[in-house]
Amino acid sequence: MEDTLQVTIDGVTYVSHEDPAWRREKNYMVTVDLAPFDLAGMREQLWLREIEEGGSYEVCCIPFYAYGLALGDVVSKSGTDAVESVISKSGRRVLRVFFTDPRPRTDSRSELRNVVNSTGLLSEWNGDRHVAIDVPDIAQMQPVFDSVHREIQNRTAFWEWSDAKDCSSA
Repeated sequence: MEDTLQVTIDGVTYVSHEDPAWRREKNYMVTVDLAPFDLAGMREQLWLREIEEGGSYEVCCIPFYAYGLALGDVVSKSGTDAVESVISKSGRRVLRVFFTDPRPRTDSRSELRNVVNSTGLLSEWNGDRHVAIDVPDIAQMQPVFDSVHREIQNRTAFWEWSDAKDCSSA
């Protein structure tokens, strides 16, 4: 199942969240320029929900590429519909796992999907090789870490925390 769409327009690739984790009736979309994160020519489109008339928005998707943002963070947006600043952090984190190609004989992507679902965590997939997992409480993560441990050791998967860097565009 693919949760994102990537479209290139005038040389810029936009990564969109087709099924954001917290889809609500009234949502806004903003972009984050990914050039500060060594992804020149890419922008990630994030779903937001207005929480205060005139300027505060809650992040409603799990960022794939943008650093320093997580589900539930409160941000302001600019007049050009870009993230302007982070107002407050939700306390959540994002664990990103990227599976390399070629795939080994056993496919741990299915195993990881099952583990994420069984622990009640939220996730969004970018194709079948890249997953962003919402981490509301680090105590829930041991089954996820166990699921990808062998692949990380075999260098068939890599992982990172999205808060390893600040949101440079903010």
